[in-house]
Amino acid sequence: MVKANGARSLQDLVDEKANLVEYFYNDTLAPHYRARTGLTAAFIPPEFTNWRDEQRAWRETAILFDQSHHMPELMLKGPDAFRLLEKLGINSLANFTIDRAKQFVACTPRGHVIGDCVVYRLAEEKFELISGMPVLNWVQFNAEQGGYDVTIERDDPTPYNPTGRRWFYRFQLEGPNAGLIFNAAVEGGAPEIAFFRTAKVKIGGCEVLVLRHGMAGHLGAELSGPYEDMEKVRAALLRAGEAHGLKQGGTKTYFSTIFEFGWMPYPLPGIYTGEELRDFRQWLSGNGWEANAQLGGSFVSDNIEDYYVTPWDLGYGHILKFDHDFIGREALEALPVEKRRQKVTLVWNRDDVAAIFASCLGDGPRYKAIDLPVAYYGWPQFDEVRGRDGMLVGHSCHCGYSNNEGEMLSLAMLDVQNATPGTEVTLTWGEPRGGSRKPHVERHEQFKVRAVVAPVPYASSVQKMKRAAIS
Repeated sequence: MVKANGARSLQDLVDEKANLVEYFYNDTLAPHYRARTGLTAAFIPPEFTNWRDEQRAWRETAILFDQSHHMPELMLKGPDAFRLLEKLGINSLANFTIDRAKQFVACTPRGHVIGDCVVYRLAEEKFELISGMPVLNWVQFNAEQGGYDVTIERDDPTPYNPTGRRWFYRFQLEGPNAGLIFNAAVEGGAPEIAFFRTAKVKIGGCEVLVLRHGMAGHLGAELSGPYEDMEKVRAALLRAGEAHGLKQGGTKTYFSTIFEFGWMPYPLPGIYTGEELRDFRQWLSGNGWEANAQLGGSFVSDNIEDYYVTPWDLGYGHILKFDHDFIGREALEALPVEKRRQKVTLVWNRDDVAAIFASCLGDGPRYKAIDLPVAYYGWPQFDEVRGRDGMLVGHSCHCGYSNNEGEMLSLAMLDVQNATPGTEVTLTWGEPRGGSRKPHVERHEQFKVRAVVAPVPYASSVQKMKRAAIS
């Protein structure tokens, strides 16, 4: 089907490709990957000082991240806005008051994750959804096709935004000194704000919306406001942070927070198969986000459904609530416990990591290079993880280096019986047959990396923060 404006749809792409995995594995470059590695650097440098000290700042002092440019946003307004979100989200909205934000996760009718985002309730009938392009598209599609009395506005990431600017700036203040800096920056002092609650304050003479949450193990703050106020607010925060060791964090550092924090961003949306999703695929662009998934890693299957994930795989089992009717509920309720994989951290064997680095010297063999601090090169990435008997027990996804921990870490989805901390597994690093055609993947050989299962989040500071938030 050709869309009404003459453009190709995602369904057209699916119909054209005999092997969709082969196409995504070799011939695409994900929009978010381009933004992370190149275009966003025009607005935020990869490093303000160096990524090692910037990582240490979120553990030892404080760091300020600029999130203004890489995350898409959707504004949902109208009498049916709440009803729409409740129909699509796996998590309960029963206590979703105006002073709250929530992690919002949506699934297909078969229970596969489409994506996740953060949603603010700005007013009784007004919601702001931040990040997660596939889930924003899913919300808009259902709003338009389902007869909901709502309006939708979109604000794309800066590199793809035709206006060249955003609605809002967005900063993240993190670290053990974040509270001191926040209190010093807020005119009249900072109010008490509970975890994942919001409040309005004044910083640098500007009204700022504050969300209390943490990315790196401390009760930090996400700060947002009109884009034209960005530099005034940034300057006020940097002044307040001078006495408390505040550093600015570049993109290299920002995208490495997940290894300690444990969030698994941007899974492959489970939308490429199933007649029940044909209308959605016909609605989606054949050149858009979902059409440019960039698979990578040692795991290769001819079946695109082998890359789909459930909420349990991503660690969202605790927010999955069967107290309301939502798309995917029946399938998720029926999924056997043994098929609910568990999110874990894998700690890579240091000798094996050293061997990979050493392979760049001499005549070879050359193993897949490890870039630091972010080592994954697929979006998403799937590396094989095998147990002691050699059987496939799961997949390693986002991987990289933590200077705070002095370890190579990866976030993985493992069968429950292999997810106990201390379990020894083997990860295959590098792609088969010398590597795919992706231009950023060099010719290389694979290497078997020994790893040990550890909790997620890995950083003890994050574990303490999350326990405190739950209690």
